[in-house]
Amino acid sequence: MIEISQELIKRLNDLKKHTFFEILNLAGRVFIIVDYNENVVIGKRGFLPQEKEQGLVLVFNSKMNFTWDENALTATLFFGNSPEKCYIPIDFIAGVFSPDLRIQLIVPVLKKIKQIEDESPAITQENDKEKIIDIKKLRKK
Repeated sequence: MIEISQELIKRLNDLKKHTFFEILNLAGRVFIIVDYNENVVIGKRGFLPQEKEQGLVLVFNSKMNFTWDENALTATLFFGNSPEKCYIPIDFIAGVFSPDLRIQLIVPVLKKIKQIEDESPAITQENDKEKIIDIKKLRKK
């Protein structure tokens, strides 16, 4: 089993970016799958109920104006005739693919690791390298 670390998440995010731009250069368009999270902004439209469960597929082409920085992919996308400002943290991109090239990169969304560590009352951190589990908090009452 591979240890899930911040370094692994960073490297997977770098792989997403590399794959995105390679497909864009080869095919002229690229599709991404975005998992639902309150940090993902899809303008006023937001996620539809089905998209909250299954993810949202967005299409980007080489003529579009968008920015992919260290943290997020930002763009103004059109849904019908409505432009929507979108902010997509890289951690919530679950897949990058091209039906034209028949290629895909599907990755686990590892967004919850830090959130789980922060919210778990049974795990406390003495420092960044060591985690201590308090057994008393894990026992059934």
